Amino acid sequence: MAGHSKWANIQHRKGRQDAKRGKVFTKLIKEITVAAKMGGGDPNANPRLRLAIDKAKAQSLPKDNMENAIKRGTGQLDGVSYEEIRYEGYGIAGAAVMVDCLTDNKVRTVADVRHAFNKYGGNMGTDGCVAFQFQHCGQMLFAPGTDESALMDAAIEAGADDVVTNDDGSIEVLTPPNELSTVKDALEAVGFKAEFAEVLQKPLNETELVGEDAEKMQKLLDALESLDDVQEVYTSAVFAE
Repeated sequence: MAGHSKWANIQHRKGRQDAKRGKVFTKLIKEITVAAKMGGGDPNANPRLRLAIDKAKAQSLPKDNMENAIKRGTGQLDGVSYEEIRYEGYGIAGAAVMVDCLTDNKVRTVADVRHAFNKYGGNMGTDGCVAFQFQHCGQMLFAPGTDESALMDAAIEAGADDVVTNDDGSIEVLTPPNELSTVKDALEAVGFKAEFAEVLQKPLNETELVGEDAEKMQKLLDALESLDDVQEVYTSAVFAE
């Protein structure tokens, strides 16, 4: 869409998330624990765990915290048992919102998520109400100025599903969810380092917001992301420059 920059929107979102550093470690530890529980404690055989560890290292999570989280996940240490749960709804101007949580108390979590939606102008919906508007995939984002032709050749060779050049010059490489780490490593081996790499829910269509609507939507997203049980918030909303 001509009115916004993909690069600026993602940098803005990541910057706001990183600023909430007090909660970042807790969320990383939860994800490592659940990833180890679901797929085992060997990151080489568990793509989800490997990505969680990569994210934790990027945020300088101490090694002992990572190792203990893996041990809790595999049952070598006692710990809280977390359950994955997703809530869906609508934000300002009908923008789709998906909220992924890890919780030890579903009653508390659903109440907190519903309260945030209601307080900041959104509406919590039923299961599946917006999920069809997103694609589960691995996404890497490369800065404007990256050699598009060379990156495309390397990405396709590495097993990427698609390479998309945005209007702002940034380039997205999309992969199957479990292949993100493999493709990322292959691209780094030939000199392409992504500024952003994550398995996520990518909106198939975007809702561009400006002015007061954009401010209201940002408050809703901030409220959801600040909840202790919330791991990730995905939305079709983008903000005009």
